[in-house]
Amino acid sequence: MNPEWVLGFQDECWWSRLAQPNLFAWSAANQLRLESKAKDPKGGGPEALACYGILRHDTGGMLLRFAEGRPISAVTEDFLGWACERFATEGKKVFVLVWDNAAWHRAKRVRKWIECHNRRCA
Repeated sequence: MNPEWVLGFQDECWWSRLAQPNLFAWSAANQLRLESKAKDPKGGGPEALACYGILRHDTGGMLLRFAEGRPISAVTEDFLGWACERFATEGKKVFVLVWDNAAWHRAKRVRKWIECHNRRCA
């Protein structure tokens, strides 16, 4: 691969910082039993925290970035801008990104951001 290129494999996750997950957890009394936690009726709101990650093919390293909220289009745009700036400081001119088919990856807003970014950088 061209040394001015970076190939990255990206994914993200998110969770609520305040709500108890609707999963099982160990009991507080150090017993070897599981107890079910009640699901928070409020769900994951503004207290949500997203984590984006890129596994780099060129270095084998991982770039991580945390953001407030769920990984929606606006947060994804901020993440892409951050990654592009970081790669540019390393002298990279092409960022090839492999990611899944999440709704915010396919969103018109994100596609438009990528298109505008590519025009500015051309």
